[in-house]
Amino acid sequence: MVKCGRPCKGDEQQSRDRLLDAALQLFLEHGYGNLSMETIARDARVSLRTIYSQFGGKAGLFGALIRRCSDQFNGSLEDDCALEDALIAFGRQFLYRVTRPNVLRMRAILIGESPRFPDLATQFYEHGPRRTLDHLAQFFARHQQAGRITNIDPGFLADQFISALRGERLQRLQLGLEPPPEEADIDVWVMQATRLFLRGCLPRELEGN
Repeated sequence: MVKCGRPCKGDEQQSRDRLLDAALQLFLEHGYGNLSMETIARDARVSLRTIYSQFGGKAGLFGALIRRCSDQFNGSLEDDCALEDALIAFGRQFLYRVTRPNVLRMRAILIGESPRFPDLATQFYEHGPRRTLDHLAQFFARHQQAGRITNIDPGFLADQFISALRGERLQRLQLGLEPPPEEADIDVWVMQATRLFLRGCLPRELEGN
C-alpha cells in the first residue's frame, strides 16, 4: 500500500533537485519567456501547485537555480585557514562555476530577457551577485576585526575582489571568444588575482610577510 502525505526530508530534497535540474535544461533549451510552467511541471514530474508553493513562479525558480550555483562557491569560504588560502579556495570555486558553458548560457538568457521580465533580473541579482558580495563582505569584516585587513569598507573590498577575479576575461568567455578554462588555468588565474588584491588591502606591518 502506497502511503500518502508529506515526504521525508531526503525525498523532498531529491524532488526539489529533480525539479531544478529539469528547469535548468529547459531554460537552456527554450530561454525564459518561451518556456511555460506547464512544460516545467511535466518534465520534472511535479504539479504546478508544487512549483508555485516552493518557488512562487518561474522567476523564483530561476532564482533558485542561481542560488544553488552560488551555494557551491560561497560554502568554500572558510575562516579557519590563512586569509590568502581562504580567498584562493573561494576564487577557484567561483571561477570554475561561473565559467562553465551552462552558466554562461544562463547569463546570456538573463541579459537578453531581463528587459522584458524585470523579476528575472531581480531574482538573479538577489540570489547570485548580492548574496555572494554580502558573504564576502562579512568575511572581510571578520578579518578586519582580527587586524588582518586594513580598515576599508568591507562591501567595497568584496566588490573589488569579485571584479579582480572576473576581469576582462569573463567577458571574452561570455562572448565565446575563448574556450572555458581548465582547472590548472583557473588556479593560475585565481592566484595572480588574489595576491594582487591582497597587496592593496593588507595592513602595512603585514606587507611582505
